[in-house]
Amino acid sequence: MNEDQVAEQFIVDLLQFLKSSKLYTDLFNAAQIEAFKPSLRVSELRKGVQSGLINGGWDRKLRNAIYHYLHTHPQQPTLPDPEHNKEPLLYIRKAQQTWEKKILKSLNSMCTELNIPLARRRAEREQKDMAARWTELGTDGPESPGKEPGSIPIPSAMPTSTDTWRHKNLGQIRPVYAPKDFLEVVAGLQNTNYQNSVSNGGSFYNFWGIIQVPVKLKTINQLRVQYSEMSINQCQTGVDDLPDIPSELFDADRAKLGNKVLAANHAPVAREFSKKGCPDSMRGEMWCQMLGVEVDEVDILYYEQLKTCVLQHDLLVDNLLYKDVKLTATNDDHYFVFEDYLYQVLLPFSRDTVILKHFSHNCATPPKSYIRGKLGVEEFAVVYPPNGVIPFHGFAMYVAPLCYVYNDVVTLYHVFRQMYIQYFFRLHSVSSDPQGIVALSLLFEILLQTNEPELFFHLKNVGCQPLKIAFKWLMRAFSGFLASDQVLLLWDRVLSFDSLEILPVFAVAIFSFRKSNLMKVQTYNAAEAVLADVTTLQVVPLLQLALFSK
Repeated sequence: MNEDQVAEQFIVDLLQFLKSSKLYTDLFNAAQIEAFKPSLRVSELRKGVQSGLINGGWDRKLRNAIYHYLHTHPQQPTLPDPEHNKEPLLYIRKAQQTWEKKILKSLNSMCTELNIPLARRRAEREQKDMAARWTELGTDGPESPGKEPGSIPIPSAMPTSTDTWRHKNLGQIRPVYAPKDFLEVVAGLQNTNYQNSVSNGGSFYNFWGIIQVPVKLKTINQLRVQYSEMSINQCQTGVDDLPDIPSELFDADRAKLGNKVLAANHAPVAREFSKKGCPDSMRGEMWCQMLGVEVDEVDILYYEQLKTCVLQHDLLVDNLLYKDVKLTATNDDHYFVFEDYLYQVLLPFSRDTVILKHFSHNCATPPKSYIRGKLGVEEFAVVYPPNGVIPFHGFAMYVAPLCYVYNDVVTLYHVFRQMYIQYFFRLHSVSSDPQGIVALSLLFEILLQTNEPELFFHLKNVGCQPLKIAFKWLMRAFSGFLASDQVLLLWDRVLSFDSLEILPVFAVAIFSFRKSNLMKVQTYNAAEAVLADVTTLQVVPLLQLALFSK
């Protein structure tokens, strides 16, 4: 397929997307209203309708929709093999498939050991009790569901249970996997046809690192150009020592400009503004514009439908989410107050089939289960959980920082869902994508070797591969490791630059900042202790240090 054919197919797909969207219906209704205005002459019908739609702001909404489609559906040639479209490297696809089987085996083993089904239908009394407790789920937890050995049923196959909500047996639930387990998979990737060098023009090699996969990376100079708006000579939100300008004046100017940006309601403009950080009072609306989230009555109704699904059926995944929140957010001084919010987001998220659309450009496949008694019969297979995502230890921390930004749970939910579909899913799936965790891990190692070769070599010699410490930071986008306000400043840049590459850059900056102490360590545990607490670090100055100090 040549370039013209690719472009033509892309336009066809874009039109189909727009016609199937709610925007198309709204736009059509608005056009009808304009056309039926008595003051409009028939001879000026087309011009009058167009003018009315523009005055109503519909042209901007259409531009935003096209903009977000272009960002989430990159133009590329369609190949005969759909799997090759999603991931061109066969050994990467095989590694992801092996990893998925391992996750499913761990999940099924837990079901067998604890004698717990994957799903069950809640009793009527239990549904009412849970509905009454919906905003206070943190004060209680799910009781173990009914026990039926030897089966892996789905909700429709499960009997009603009269069990009530309480924490009985939650302690027996264990995370299916943690970042260190996933690191073993990423570190074990190897192309037998390739010998120890990075596919980046052949200009340098990853001699000392543990990621030995040829992935296209950006050089430090390319990153400096990409993040030029963050250079040291430019004022940034989140930095106190502003050059030449009093911080109060800078904040006032940013707020004034930010109000104009919000009024424009144009995603590209919001992204450009946010490259220097978002003022706290504007962050929520600015992020919604960048992500294309506009919560309306349909979105509210959709959330209520997901909530109903939670009330009707109890999933084993619910227990994993409860346990994850208990192990992470509730033990964090920044996030423990949001425990109820986290459940109100994570439980509906596990039922949301809209999440499945990210599998269309991800070589991962949603896990499946079978109706009891029909094991292996494909027509009786269903995706489990319904969103296709089995949470890992720390998954709840993708949501926790957002609780500081949004006090409306429906908006919070839709923003998180969009962030997951656009960014977070890449942090726990195997792929050769430049924004995937494999490329980010390799970028971290290459940048650290380039910026701090002496430090990298010292840590390697004492048995401490830097990535073994930094990987959990990358996989959780630093949530739970930095202070909450600093996580939000970091995520400002993820959204505004539309790239996760800022994560390994910041990880390198942390190592550089703690270099003097790290050069003294002689064991892995000592190095881990030096980097155990990074909550006092400031994101923006360290990013500027890593990118522009040399």
